[in-house]
Amino acid sequence: MEMTFSFSDRLVLLFDCWSVHSPTGLALSVLVILLLSVLYEVVKMGKAKVLRRALLAVPPTFSQDTLLGPNEGDSGDGGGGDSEDSGGQEREAMQGRWFRYHVGQTLLHVVQVVVGYTLMLAVMSYNAWIFLGVVAGSALGYFVVYPLLCVGYGAVASHPIQ
Repeated sequence: MEMTFSFSDRLVLLFDCWSVHSPTGLALSVLVILLLSVLYEVVKMGKAKVLRRALLAVPPTFSQDTLLGPNEGDSGDGGGGDSEDSGGQEREAMQGRWFRYHVGQTLLHVVQVVVGYTLMLAVMSYNAWIFLGVVAGSALGYFVVYPLLCVGYGAVASHPIQ
């Protein structure tokens, strides 16, 4: 296997069964890799959106102590009435929301890692066309996805161009 970039239309990409022997096959392979690069950028944006929703769902006063529960030595107000029950229910609801967002971010992270390593291995085929497909897909994905991320944060409305 060559260890320098080449512009060949013959290569084996990722698996033995993904063998390219023609310019048409190479073009289709570059298109698939380009779409994987776009997917990588979409997943990155998805992780940021999920993080934003998680931060909005959990109020700023929601501390780590609230997530984990009160300390064993903390006796509270000693009343043991309805205020403790409603506080406990609220804490359980917050824990459930936080956990769902955490699971969502974890799954998106796994997808991002798998797609990222797949793209890295594709680039390691040392085919310049595949490399350019990864770069173009990343640029296209970022160009398309980034405005969607900014709109959610209100960056466009709060920072007008003067």
